[in-house]
Amino acid sequence: MRARVTSLFAALLLTVMLVPGAAAVGASHSPSTTAATVAVPSQGDSAETTTEPEEAAESLRGSIRGPDRQPIPGLTVTVTQDGTEVGTATTDDRGQWEVPLPGPGTYSASLDPAELPEGVAPRTEGGETVTGVIVRPGANQGVIFQLAASGEGDDGSAPVASGPSFVDRFLQLTVEGIKFGAIIAITAVGLSLVFGTTRLINFAHGEFVTFGAVMAFFLSVSPLNLPLIVAAVLAMVLTALLAGVLDLAVWRPMRRQSAGLIQQFIVAIGLALVIRHVLLVFFGSRRRGYDQYNVQQALDFGLFRITPRDIAVTLVAFAIMGLVAFMLQRTRIGKAMRAVNDNEDLASASGINVERVVLMVWVLGGALAGLGGVMLGLTQTVFTDMGFQLLLLMFAAVILGGLGSAYGAMIGALVIGLIAQYSTLWFPSSLQNMWALLVMILVLLFRPQGILGRRERVG
Repeated sequence: MRARVTSLFAALLLTVMLVPGAAAVGASHSPSTTAATVAVPSQGDSAETTTEPEEAAESLRGSIRGPDRQPIPGLTVTVTQDGTEVGTATTDDRGQWEVPLPGPGTYSASLDPAELPEGVAPRTEGGETVTGVIVRPGANQGVIFQLAASGEGDDGSAPVASGPSFVDRFLQLTVEGIKFGAIIAITAVGLSLVFGTTRLINFAHGEFVTFGAVMAFFLSVSPLNLPLIVAAVLAMVLTALLAGVLDLAVWRPMRRQSAGLIQQFIVAIGLALVIRHVLLVFFGSRRRGYDQYNVQQALDFGLFRITPRDIAVTLVAFAIMGLVAFMLQRTRIGKAMRAVNDNEDLASASGINVERVVLMVWVLGGALAGLGGVMLGLTQTVFTDMGFQLLLLMFAAVILGGLGSAYGAMIGALVIGLIAQYSTLWFPSSLQNMWALLVMILVLLFRPQGILGRRERVG
């Protein structure tokens, strides 16, 4: 049975990969590719953009920093389409810029190397221009300019960019991979627990992630203007409430009617679309960042750099995973969850209220997904497709770790997060999900049940 479900999961992953917009389009390497100089998608508004971002449905934006990680103000960024200039913007004191666009399409962005400070140059020849940036309807697409320290050759040749060493980049990506993997793990645990107790592939789980991030955003801005920590806790509660209500109103009646897994899966897809589009109506298509903890100075630990915000996100994620493991091992409800996961009929015969346990699983999974959404929004931005894009990696983590195993989901998520980041050492960041999935496939070829899954007889 589990082998058949694993095949269904794999087919689902291929379906998600083929859906347009399932993965974000990157123009170059990931912002976490190097420890020295990167430019990440802006989370604020450019000071010198002539049109307010709210007036344009689409835009190109970015944040330009030098080798010392300090913002570079006063750079002119020009955006063109098919050789025709669309608009320009000048980086503000935070190195941020944004150019509104006339509509979706393919654009190019360039800067003037002569305006760069002394000792800074494009990392590669022609790196001052980023071409082929695809902007979808309603998207605020980030653009990355790869810059590095430069040095003039002995023969007076043009400056040649010299970036950080491979070891430095590897260590920095390790830190980024652990952080990203911890966020995936927080969200994937609930997905794994729901599957373990109900055998349902909850395609709407990604929308729980988005719901938590959006709720925290609304709670932390005016007029409520709550501290983000308080907003995150309330977002967890609201997401847990949403998951519990859906179980009581949708999934429990379907279980009582003995609805098949395929029917439940189709309903899950429908719920995902409904939640996503309701959030789109109220939140809009524009990417936004939390006002609090948005801009922070990275701490230099010599071997790597990391912001206090990312440190807090990583530590909280691991602490939550530890509490979940303690709950599963030491508490009555945790033991009941594991019993229902192992054998629902035997658990029911031994006096366990299966429906109550399933409800608690949905509530716990929703709360963890909501918290993971807040963490993802903190480290990136908040937008209505964020959970759907993360869903692919959550499925990969669950399958790699072992179907129905919460601990396996944690380990699988860390592996997926590290591989996704390491791949940017050699390949564009837009392909990092592909490499993570390829590693998952290779592992399953040698261990079909996953890292912590159990081998079972089929038939």
